[in-house]
Amino acid sequence: MTWTPQPLDFRSDTVTRPDEVMRRAMAEAEVDDNVIGHDPTIAKLEERAAQTLGMPAALWTPSGTMANLIALSVHLERGDRFLATRGAHVLVNELGSAAWLAGGMPDILEHDAGPGRCTPDALSAAISPDGPYYTLRTRLLCLENTHNAAGGAVTPPDEHAQLMSVAKQAGLTVHLDGARIWHAAVALEVPPAALTVGVDSVSACFSKGLGAPVGSVVAGSVEFVERAQRMRQMLGGGVRQGGVLAAACLVALGRVDELAESHELARRLAAGLSEHGWGVRTPDTNIVLADVPDLRTAEEWLDSLGIRTSRMAGKVRFVTHRDLAATDVEEALRRIKNGV
Repeated sequence: MTWTPQPLDFRSDTVTRPDEVMRRAMAEAEVDDNVIGHDPTIAKLEERAAQTLGMPAALWTPSGTMANLIALSVHLERGDRFLATRGAHVLVNELGSAAWLAGGMPDILEHDAGPGRCTPDALSAAISPDGPYYTLRTRLLCLENTHNAAGGAVTPPDEHAQLMSVAKQAGLTVHLDGARIWHAAVALEVPPAALTVGVDSVSACFSKGLGAPVGSVVAGSVEFVERAQRMRQMLGGGVRQGGVLAAACLVALGRVDELAESHELARRLAAGLSEHGWGVRTPDTNIVLADVPDLRTAEEWLDSLGIRTSRMAGKVRFVTHRDLAATDVEEALRRIKNGV
């Protein structure tokens, strides 16, 4: 009989399952029709999320991809150029919807300030001056914090402020993809609102590391959210008794501080991989990227050990989360060391 190792799931921090506390909150949620009215639990979540993110208003969405698409659709007109850092989620992980549906023309900012970050000088140089009517108009800067493809890299408030200054002086609107903004805030030991200063909109997810099964928000001004609500309906995001889902997001929002435990697990994992000769850097948050000679071979070998991973930016990606314990990380390192 062939022995099968117990699977250790490092594919993403979205693989977590709601615990009993979250399931109970979902079962007991007060609900109403959120399309023809306003579901009270969704309303509660939106108000609390807006306050936490330091924005006037927020709108619940089924997914982070929809939240980003809504923001870009509101901010851009067809043919407008927007800037985003290389590997940004809106560029490579959302099926081109920024161009296809929002009508934007993307352009890339390199990581010249460190993983996932560009310098103010690079941003300034990338912003095209206004030209004749037939030239591209640069209208939007899209930031990402943490930056997924850069290994969960964070942008600190001072660097954020410098980029905001350049963008605003050039008349750009700014959207922050904050799918993992909670991770950035915990790593930097600042409130999430400290990372949104000056932006026109921000998205944030509750299913990445916080244990919720589904749900995000997109936040901005009251006027922005009114327009965003119409766009959400156009995209099929009008959910009826969505309070059942929002209740899970409310529980998740109360668990942000617990992300520090996942960050510590990621550091331990990175240190162990480094000891075994893997090319990794110490992660800012909960994502560990490993350089390997042959990506497919490495993935197949890890899978044979019962270690489930994903790929990101041409590297093996390990993501720690609330459903993994310190013993799971140690077991993964043991299997990698021994090859069994």
